[in-house]
Amino acid sequence: MMEKILLLPIFIPLLAGVSCFVIKRLTRAREIIALSGALANLTLAIILLKANINYSLPWLGPGVEFSLRLYNFSAFIIFATAGFGFLVILYSSVFMRGKDYLNQFYAYILITISFVNGALLAGNLLIMLFFWEGLLVLLFGLIAIGGKTAFKAATKALVIVGVSDLCMTVGIALTGQLAGTLEISKISLPLNTLGCVAFILLMIGAISKAGSMPFHSWIPDAAGNAPLPFMAILPAALEKLLGIYFLVRICIDMFKLTPGSWVSLMLMIIGSVTILFAVMMALIQKDFKRLLSYHAISQVGYMILGIGTLLPAGIIGGLFHMLNNALYKSCLFLSAGSVEKQAGSTDLGRLGGLRLKMPITFACFAVTALSISGVPPFNGFFSKELVYHAALERGWLFYLAAVSGSFLTAASFLKLGHAAFLGKLNEDNTEVKEAPAQMLIPMIILASICIIFGLCNFIPLKFFIQPILGTQRLEGHNFAGFHINIVLGAITIAVLIAALLNHLYGVRKTGSGLRAADHIHYAPVLGWIYDKAERGFLDPYNIGLGVVKAFTYIAWYFDRAIDWVYDNFTVKLAFAFSDGIRKLHNGNYSFYVIWSLAGAAAAIIFLLRSG
Repeated sequence: MMEKILLLPIFIPLLAGVSCFVIKRLTRAREIIALSGALANLTLAIILLKANINYSLPWLGPGVEFSLRLYNFSAFIIFATAGFGFLVILYSSVFMRGKDYLNQFYAYILITISFVNGALLAGNLLIMLFFWEGLLVLLFGLIAIGGKTAFKAATKALVIVGVSDLCMTVGIALTGQLAGTLEISKISLPLNTLGCVAFILLMIGAISKAGSMPFHSWIPDAAGNAPLPFMAILPAALEKLLGIYFLVRICIDMFKLTPGSWVSLMLMIIGSVTILFAVMMALIQKDFKRLLSYHAISQVGYMILGIGTLLPAGIIGGLFHMLNNALYKSCLFLSAGSVEKQAGSTDLGRLGGLRLKMPITFACFAVTALSISGVPPFNGFFSKELVYHAALERGWLFYLAAVSGSFLTAASFLKLGHAAFLGKLNEDNTEVKEAPAQMLIPMIILASICIIFGLCNFIPLKFFIQPILGTQRLEGHNFAGFHINIVLGAITIAVLIAALLNHLYGVRKTGSGLRAADHIHYAPVLGWIYDKAERGFLDPYNIGLGVVKAFTYIAWYFDRAIDWVYDNFTVKLAFAFSDGIRKLHNGNYSFYVIWSLAGAAAAIIFLLRSG
């Protein structure tokens, strides 16, 4: 009976979600069910936090069982998922009030939590794939209910994530064929030719779920269309947790990877490119939510870079950053929601001076902005320093990419904070008030944890994250506490000071916090690149559509050419041939005799040569 408790993290939020979907009119009852289901799931996650349980029963014939496994890694992520789910639903009980499709919103959120739990608990790749693919349908639904213009963004997300999930499906089939089993704990494959193909296909599924480039471009579009709590719980938290969880599983459990291998190099390049390109796009955004959405992409680059080093410091740093990012990014999106709810807009050009009207929201924003920027002693500083240390050990170019990303992150949040909360109060916002308590409480909790996990980083590192690798893989290292490389820490602080000076220069030059990064935006060469990027020319989705469109045109013209051959050319050729024969039959018997003799001679010659 104890083993069957593993079904509860799947069924509790699932039943609560179905109940919310059925209830269409009783708003309060629906909110109570949603909160109760999320709270019950959180309570269960706390109970299971230190448990180690396996559960299996016959499923699809011999060798394929319905197996669930709970151990320290999956239990930790399930606990984090439950915590974020409860806080976002509490926040949504006020933010979403009066919105359309509320029953669908709560249903999709709760069922998403159920499916994330299912994917985390899955001991079999086939079971994990079932829950993983179910999340794609829920993703589409959550974006699509955002409004009339949301369907296009939902379709874009469906296509991009669907393609990566298809790659992952093929990877699972190949992995099962090579390993002779689909049980995750029994798979340990070398990186031979087919092993590399299987790893890459599974990796595509993992990094796409986490929101890495080049599978990222649906996230900024969703930020402007989907309900805001969706951004706080999925791109900011749950998808990062699930995607990075699976990436770590395939890197340290399922495949035999080594530091310095080409696979390790590939992961570090993907991480570095994601850091830089996404944060450069964040720097020039003029909408609160859209700016945060690019940071949701950029920050996953640090996780992939750290894990890609395959060094203990990098993997621990990547996992710690996964947790930290979920904390401060969720809080940042919730602060954006508070501004949207109270001021009626997230357009930075229409905001300003809100620190006076929304001091608690501003305080939560400030703490989490400092955290994501890597300012000591907040949690983001310590996770980034671990990634920096591992990246530098693998090559100074990777370290330079990570540090440059920190400069641009700090610069963009100085711009965002200045434009939204500092400066002169916009005359349209003179009546703005602080957000309701139910919206503030989740933000305060998340911001407080950012402080606690910085000052007391031994709590997440010692009790949750380091046990994931185990004593042998840690190689005797203990990363908890303040064991920071002094030189690297000094460089980080210098980079942050440079970002502040850059912002002050931009404000002085333009007279505006919103345009403080214009000297970067419109710099020679960069201005041209930014223009192309903003118009979608560099969007992999648009490039893919262009390739498909070009192929469609080529196929259309090829089809027309075939039709022309059959419908025009052959007809005209037959007509010309028959017309020529008709003209040869002119009634002259002498001419007919000559043709007959010529034909007979040709036949005789053919027979003689063939004989």
